[in-house]
Parts: sequence; C-alpha cells; structure tokens
Amino acid sequence: AEAAITKKNLDKEYLGITGLPEYNRLAAELAYGADSEVIKAGRLVSAQSLSGTGALRIGAEFLGRFYQGKGGKKVYLPTPSWGNHANIFRDAKVESGTYRYFDKKTNGLDFEGMKEDLNNLPDESVIFLHACAHNPTGVDPSPAQWEELGKLIKAKGHLPFFDMAYQGFASGDPTKDAFALRHFVATGHSVMLAQSFAKNLGLYGERVGLFSVVVADKDEAKRVESQVKILIRPMYSNPPISGARIVTTVLGDPALRAKWEEEVKFMADRIISMRAQLRGHLENTYKSKKNWEHITSQIGMFCYTGLSADQVDRLKNEFSVYLTRDGRISIAGITTGNVQYLAESIHEVTK
Repeated sequence: AEAAITKKNLDKEYLGITGLPEYNRLAAELAYGADSEVIKAGRLVSAQSLSGTGALRIGAEFLGRFYQGKGGKKVYLPTPSWGNHANIFRDAKVESGTYRYFDKKTNGLDFEGMKEDLNNLPDESVIFLHACAHNPTGVDPSPAQWEELGKLIKAKGHLPFFDMAYQGFASGDPTKDAFALRHFVATGHSVMLAQSFAKNLGLYGERVGLFSVVVADKDEAKRVESQVKILIRPMYSNPPISGARIVTTVLGDPALRAKWEEEVKFMADRIISMRAQLRGHLENTYKSKKNWEHITSQIGMFCYTGLSADQVDRLKNEFSVYLTRDGRISIAGITTGNVQYLAESIHEVTK
C-alpha cells in the first residue's frame, strides 16, 4: 500500500478539518457495513481522528458541549476499563461513573450486575461500551447478551458510546467483531463510535482513527458536522494525511483488502491458538486443579488470569515472568517457544 502511494507522488497539502473523505467513507463502512442504512441515508457524521484516543476526545468534547440527556454530562464506564478512558473524559470536563462488568469470582462477565447497574442509572445516561475484545479483561458479552443489553439501553433512553479498537483482531472476522455496533444501529439506537487502526492494521505510529455519530436525518447531520468541525479546529486544525492514505489504499483495493483480511485473521488465530496452548499446558501437562476455562473464553490481546498480586510478584521474582499486578497478561507476547514455561510458572504459583 505504501509503495503504491509513493508511486503516485502525491502532495502533502492540508486535509480538511474532518479529514480525507474517501478514508472516512471506507472506515465507516468497515464499522457499520457497506450496506448500512444510516450511511446511505446521510445520517452518519464522521471525522478522521488522531487514532482511537483522538476519536474519544472528540466525542468527549462533543458530549461536554452539547449533550442534554436527563443523565447529564456524565459517562458511565465498565469496571474495569482502559486506563486512559477516564482521563480523556476528565480532561474534557465530562464526569465519569462506573457500572459492574468483570466478575473476579468467575473471571467472566458479571452480566446480571451489569444489567442491574444500567437499569438503575438515570434515564438518558451515556453508556460507554467496548464493541469487541474488551480492554483490559478480554471479556465480551455474547450476541444474545448484546441483544438483551440493546433492549435495556433503548428502554432507558441511554446513549451508547462504543469504542472499537480491535475490529478484526478479536475473532479474525471484522464483520463478526462489529456485531454489537451494527445490532444497536439496526434496532434504532443513535450511537457514537471511536475507531482505531493502530492494532488491526499495525498503524500505531500513524495515529489514524475515526469519530462518528448516528443522527436523526440529513439536516441534523449538517448541524452536527458543523459543530464537530468547530470542536476540532482549535484542537489540531486537521488530521495527518499519511495514515489515512494507507488505510484508504488497503480498504479500497480489492486485492489489498483481501490480503489484509487474511493477515488480520492469521494474527487473531495465532492469539486464539496461544490461549488454547496455555490452557492446555496448565490442565494437561501440569494437571492444574484450578479452572482455566476463562483463558479461552476471553478474547483479544489481553487476558485477566485471575492471579493475585502476590502470585504476580512470585512470577516476577522466581520465574522472571512479568505482568501487571492485577493479573493481566498480553496474549500477543506468548509464543510457541515460551508458552509451556509460562504455564509451568503459573502452575507453580497457583498450586
């Protein structure tokens, strides 16, 4: 893709405030679907952003300035969430609260607690949701649970704000990973979305993402886009061009897109394989008596192992295995060469 771009000898002129139009279209279609009704009807406002963090900041600033829901200018995050989420909203002068999400007893989803909390929040609250591959736990609702959550959130009049940083990188299928977002939109929710191409295209340093919001009609879209531009202008004027051109080239060229889909599936499958091997060694090689089912039921780059802080310290001090003290490991860092040693080390500190 970069070689093809270089051959075109393109200029380096400024982009418009909301970025490269073709990039915005292709990125939105990847998230919402090429046949999305909201795109066809002109009901989607989008702006190229400085990766996912920048998209989140645009959304936070937008909420802080314009949201008039009964729940107030406050966003509710899952417990836990990515460490930077609360910081982003705080710096945009938007208060944050929490709702139950991860169950430490099962290392899975506290679905009943989540529903109870969302139902008890003030009507028309802003609910922050990880679209797939929840960071940092790797715990996602099932499709049936997403459908139930959609009904609850709609009944309460809540505004869903999705963060989708791992589309394609969770299951290996970008369409499957977009299920929650597309289901909510198809069932009549107005949503906000932050996208990133750091992980699924490996464009960490290019800082390329997309902020988008579903609105009622074309007239509202014009008004919202105008206000989004007013927000962006004093923050960074306009986004960089290089990363957007790369994404546009990959998603817009059938051969390159097919190659990308093949490669992102390969990476997702490798992570899934490492999860299976780690669990397999714990249960079969070392005959661990603990339940390690959560290693394979969780998804994406990260895993909440259920290890205590003391056990993490033992891994570091006795086995030179390093992970965060909440027990989170990066599955992407596991290889066929170290997975058995990791399993043995975990077994030794948990037996």
